[in-house]
Amino acid sequence: MYWRLLARLFDHEEQASLESASLAVVEDIGLPAKLLDPQASVDSVVQRHPELAADFEGLMVPEEPEEEDEDAGPRDRAAEVRRAALVSKVLLNVFHTPPGTVTAGQLSRWQSDAGWLERALGCKPGELRGGRAGGTGVAPTGTGGGGRTPDLSRLIPSIGPELGSIEAGLVKRMRLREVLADPRLAAQLTPSMSLIEQLLRDKDNLSGVALANAKALIRRFVDEVAEVLRTQVEKSTVGALDRSVPPKRVFRNLDLDRTIWKNLTNWSPEEERLYVDRLFYRHTVRRTTPQRLIVVVDQSGSMVDSMVNCTILASIFAGLPKVDVHLIAYDTQALDLTPWVHDPFETLLRTNLGGGTDGTVAMALAQPKIAEPRNTVVVWISDFYEWQTEPLFESMAAIHRSGAKFIPVGSVTSSGRASVNPWFRERFKDQGTPVLSGHIRKLVHELKTFLT
Repeated sequence: MYWRLLARLFDHEEQASLESASLAVVEDIGLPAKLLDPQASVDSVVQRHPELAADFEGLMVPEEPEEEDEDAGPRDRAAEVRRAALVSKVLLNVFHTPPGTVTAGQLSRWQSDAGWLERALGCKPGELRGGRAGGTGVAPTGTGGGGRTPDLSRLIPSIGPELGSIEAGLVKRMRLREVLADPRLAAQLTPSMSLIEQLLRDKDNLSGVALANAKALIRRFVDEVAEVLRTQVEKSTVGALDRSVPPKRVFRNLDLDRTIWKNLTNWSPEEERLYVDRLFYRHTVRRTTPQRLIVVVDQSGSMVDSMVNCTILASIFAGLPKVDVHLIAYDTQALDLTPWVHDPFETLLRTNLGGGTDGTVAMALAQPKIAEPRNTVVVWISDFYEWQTEPLFESMAAIHRSGAKFIPVGSVTSSGRASVNPWFRERFKDQGTPVLSGHIRKLVHELKTFLT
């Protein structure tokens, strides 16, 4: 398997024979043949074979040396080959990049595969590329002290910068800035999450026509997503009818079935005609009480999709009557975006994607906003791989005990895929506030039920 890896990178003459031999090997040990398809991303392999997801996690973390045991059984050769096949898949997808001009789809796929490599090295997606490992090894990943993180500064000194260099090269080969500087070419770009991410990351380096076209693409994407999410908000469950308010006596509110039933005594058999002396109307006014919604979102490298979606979602809820929405974004610093919450476009332009993750700085901004706990819902959107796990969780538990509704969310994406720190997941479950992971419609339903 490793010869196959080396041949693909250095010696293409040996590639054909090694590919056929490798195919026989992986089938013999029960792995899917798609694992060897160079065009298949790790995501696509895992989606078709979800049982492999756990195998990629921590795949390349060095094991602790064990004392020799004379009674130990023979080496598990099949397990070693299985590991080699998975390792070669991740390495080839990340380091064997496509030649020529790069499309936004290819860039998105590479970023996903790079995330799987970071997971295999015991980190979370975006951590090494974002420079969060620093110069002395990877920062704790927030597993509550139960897991061990490899010292990558000793093991693989240049892995983080190398990944960043590859990603920068792919973006450069997109020639994105040149495209943005040409209004005709910029108009042909199809807004996607990966493209919007690159625009937001590069916005400070753009100017003039390129910046104007970048903003137009971001606004176009925001408007398209907002239209979909607004429909979901409108269709979700709303509050109970307020029967203390008389129904508005207009034709669209006429309850025809009830009107006929109540006037049946006025039926004339001779004339075969029903005389109506009283009309009945449906109640349409619903009970609403002033509510405060505080949305806290992790804007680190692995949460870009959630940052975009929740910013748009917060603006939609801010447009509902009697809902007071506050928005906080954080990495190692926190930013109160509440003044711009009604305009997701302006909000996104003020974000700084990437960086580390320290939720305690966001908590310092969120807690003072909880004036009436019973009328407050706090939505915390993150993968919860935090630098300060215990202090942050204690603060979250205090919010829950105060009577406020606390909703931890693992992702706010269209696909519903999420990676959540198991340490936090278990404690949220024990607290009675399980992590909400899945399609964005779940969060919309939860919020609409509480707020209206």
